Amino acid sequence: MAKVSPSGVRKSTPKLGQHFLSDPVAASRIIEALGDIAQKTVLEVGPGRGAITGLLAKRARRLIAVELDRVLSAQLRMKFSLWPNVEILEGDILSVDFDTIFGPRPGTAQPGLEIRPEKASVVGNLPYYITSELLLKLFAYRKYFDSFVVMVQLEVADRLAAQPGTRDYGLLSATAQLYTRPEKLFALPPGAFSPPPKVQSAVVRMKVEPRLEQLQVPEEAFLNFLRLSFGQKRKTLSNNLKPQYDAKVLRAALQANDIDASVRAEALPLETSAALFRALEAQNQR
Repeated sequence: MAKVSPSGVRKSTPKLGQHFLSDPVAASRIIEALGDIAQKTVLEVGPGRGAITGLLAKRARRLIAVELDRVLSAQLRMKFSLWPNVEILEGDILSVDFDTIFGPRPGTAQPGLEIRPEKASVVGNLPYYITSELLLKLFAYRKYFDSFVVMVQLEVADRLAAQPGTRDYGLLSATAQLYTRPEKLFALPPGAFSPPPKVQSAVVRMKVEPRLEQLQVPEEAFLNFLRLSFGQKRKTLSNNLKPQYDAKVLRAALQANDIDASVRAEALPLETSAALFRALEAQNQR
């Protein structure tokens, strides 16, 4: 899939940053990571030249591929014009309305009857500049998905799968692990792409397993708490939280949860962060 510029505009030629997966062995391993998709819908992000698309078309019950590049999308539509299970959409994945694609169609739902959407899988090479934004969108629409198998830069893969207390653990780690169970599967060298990029890549599988109910936290408020907690990496958790919480209340909540005042956010597992959040919210409501 093509990379994008900082402005979010897809670069249209290899010279400007497009790197297409060209290793057939890697493509096969990515497909295998999806598991059995014979009765499933798969959403492919940025099919590019179709290295994975052709394999998906043969296995998936339904394939929806979203490509921003006009020329590439036209070529893909021609290539798969005789495949009834393949739909090529030209557009920005960040602007795609998942409710329209995966939600119940008008007139199909009976009044008062709850329709559970079909769970789809997502696969693709996520552009560097929109990786976090796209993942957040996928998390927000998690009711439509059961897994993501994505290619990202190696450093992003390390962050997604990082454990608390390690160098790579941060806001992206905590957020991803709030909604999914990330697993770094294998690395992809520059030679797996044409032309080769200057960075290493990796494939990550993320099983959708939201933990909001388990952690007893409201979604938006807890996300804001995590953003505040990791606001400035060099600051302690206490200093990051001070602008939002009274110093006395914060100190009491930290002590109640056996959290040292000098600790940084990356040292805390989600369970501890959630417990601190609940304690602070309880104090604020008094």
